Amino acid sequence: MSVPDGVTSPARVRSYVLRGGRLGPGQQRALAELGPRFLLPWSAEPLDAAAAFGREAPLLLEIGFGMGDATAAVAAALPDHNLLGIEVHEAGVGALLKLVGERRLANVRIVRHDAVEVLRTMIAPGTLAGVHVWFPDPWPKKRHHKRRLLQPAFVHELAQRLAPGGYLHCATDWQPYAEQMLQVLGRESMLRNRADPASTPPGFVSRPPWRPLTRFEQRGLRLGHGVWDLVFVRHETR
Repeated sequence: MSVPDGVTSPARVRSYVLRGGRLGPGQQRALAELGPRFLLPWSAEPLDAAAAFGREAPLLLEIGFGMGDATAAVAAALPDHNLLGIEVHEAGVGALLKLVGERRLANVRIVRHDAVEVLRTMIAPGTLAGVHVWFPDPWPKKRHHKRRLLQPAFVHELAQRLAPGGYLHCATDWQPYAEQMLQVLGRESMLRNRADPASTPPGFVSRPPWRPLTRFEQRGLRLGHGVWDLVFVRHETR
């Protein structure tokens, strides 16, 4: 999944590269027919989630949903939650809209925009029940590590937007990135690790049963990669 990083300067390095991609006829049709209902425009004003979804419900945020398979599965499994997905690539947006139509999912909304700007302007502090960051680009070359999503500044902003008791769930199939994630999340004072102290490897959790296998995860497993899940929760008293 391709997602933006948390660098704050005006000329910040992004962790995604916009790719051209051919839309299939089903994706084109979904964008035309379902886009007006399920796509939300980027705004410099905080999102009124109740108005956008037509109801009050706990709000989950997924950053960089790729082709939307996991997003649609979570939305179907958690019908009592609202799910806001952020993705910059049109093909992925079209693919998720197609799944929304096929599965008649009413609890999904999408913003096609830079996730850093969406988070800062559209998501008010303390309003998210959970955040999903599953299989972001690991940028494996050392000179590209600055492009990785989970940098301290961005993690801090994510933590601010979580409601007390809300969670941040990350997953990757790239071990060096998993280790960096663990370090960065562990240094954020607003968050605590949900992993059992006796877990192996230390600091990581087993895949929760409600998290579906993503395309990226399945590809990694086929290549013999391990998969690492991290769940951190915002302190109730902070």
